[in-house]
Order: sequence, then structure tokens, then C-alpha cells
Amino acid sequence: MKTFRKICALAVISLMVSEVNAQSVKENYATVNGIKYYYVTAGSGAPLVLMHGAFSTIDKDYGKLIPVLAKSHKIIGIELQGHGHTADTDRPLTYEDLAKDVEQLLKQLNITKADFMGYSMGGGVALQIAITQPNLVRHLILTSTAYSPQGMNMANPDSLKQKKADDLDNTVWKKNYDKVAPNPANWARLKSQVFASMGTWKGFNAADIKNMKAPTLLIFGDEDMSTPEHQVQMFRLLGGGNSGDLYELPNEQLAILPGTTHVNMVDQTDLLAPIVTRFLATKASK
Repeated sequence: MKTFRKICALAVISLMVSEVNAQSVKENYATVNGIKYYYVTAGSGAPLVLMHGAFSTIDKDYGKLIPVLAKSHKIIGIELQGHGHTADTDRPLTYEDLAKDVEQLLKQLNITKADFMGYSMGGGVALQIAITQPNLVRHLILTSTAYSPQGMNMANPDSLKQKKADDLDNTVWKKNYDKVAPNPANWARLKSQVFASMGTWKGFNAADIKNMKAPTLLIFGDEDMSTPEHQVQMFRLLGGGNSGDLYELPNEQLAILPGTTHVNMVDQTDLLAPIVTRFLATKASK
């Protein structure tokens, strides 16, 4: 009996060690299109590429979610040009260039097909990849990602009380940047690049959204930076919103999280984890 209990105890310990190893995060660097890119890896299984939002880092946006996702996937969390640990450059920030950087990095890692999850700006990069390189995408998860500036939720039709605007220099994004950026003095340039990108972005073509083939999960907050109408419009373009009891539908899903804004979306791990893991277990594109 003692031997049996000892064997069981060793088995439990072994399982726990395996789970810890699967979730441990490894830091990496690679030179991509002349930029020293930082990325983290964790877990094993089908590759899952994670991309953060503007001004942010992988740890800030996915730190709580990676241990969950790494149980079933090989995580590749990429910090985009000028963000976090990744080196800055004079090149403007565009979805087209950032997507090419990600594609080149995956090529260096010998990854020919992966699941993609992007938040905000990172979602725009993931969407760009899904449109221009559809064969690279197994599943696509877009979190708080509008496809057009026309869908932005900035109007105040009900005369709601305005919140005090936060100075970006006094936010958690700036604090994280100062801790890990190769040159923290480049913060002002990053702000200029992000705002310039936002100001010139024309949006994605609705026809390109409609023609996408990868199974797609859209996740928004009910108080997000895109309007509920825009969220549903995007879901409709993907072929969603019809009666699944009557028709065979494409693998498109829409989740609108309650009590969730654009900024606090990344903190809703208890809601995101089951939604994301269930979707990733669905049938993938070939």
C-alpha cells in the first residue's frame, strides 16, 4: 500500500512538473527585416501567435492568459516594432509592414500554419495576415478589433459625463515601456508613430472580410471602442448571425463580454480563457 501511494505521489508530482514546464515562458530575439524583434515562447502543440495592443507588451496583455493557452498550444508571443523589448526604428507603423515582420519571424521558426490571436492593434495585424496570407492561418481570434475607422465608438449622444483623460505618460503602458524598452527615450517617437498610424488608417475592405476563409472568433466588450452595430456588421460580413438550428453555418463566432471596455478587455481572463480555448478546439482551416 505504501508503495502504491508513493507511486501515485510521484505520478502527481511528475504531472505538476510537466504542467509547469509547459507553461514556463522563454524569452527570445530574432532579427526581422532589419529590426531586433523580441518574442516569448511557452508550451507545446499547435502554434498560437499572440499580438498585443498599441503601447503595450505581451506580458501586459497576455500574461494571465498564456499559462492557460500553453497547456494545449505552442505560444509565440510577439512584441511588435518599437513596443516593449523590440527595437524601435524610423519606419512608420502600418499593418502591412507589421504583418510582414510577423510572417518573416514565423518563417525563421519554420512555422507554416498557426492560430492567431490579436488584441486591438495586434488584431489589426492578425487580420492583415488572414487577408493577405490565408494559408498561414488555422484559427483567427480578433479581440477588440474594428475593421474600419467608421465603426469607432467616440460619440456621446446621451451627454454622458466625460471621464478625466489619462496622460499616456502616467499609465501602466509607459511604466512597462520604461522597464523593458532598449531605449526608453524613444517613448515620444512611439506615441507619434501610433497616433500617425491611427490618423491615416483607412480600414480594411469589407469585401476582403467577407471572403476570408479562416474560422474566426470576434471578441468585443459591451463598452468597447467600436460600436455594437459595427461589431455585428463585422460578424455578418464573416457569414455569422444566422440560425444555426436551421442551416449549416461557417465556423464564425461572436462574443460580447459584459462590463468590459477596450482597455480592461485584457484583464477579463476568467471570461476569455474558456471562450478562446473552446474555439481553438473547433475544426480549423486546412
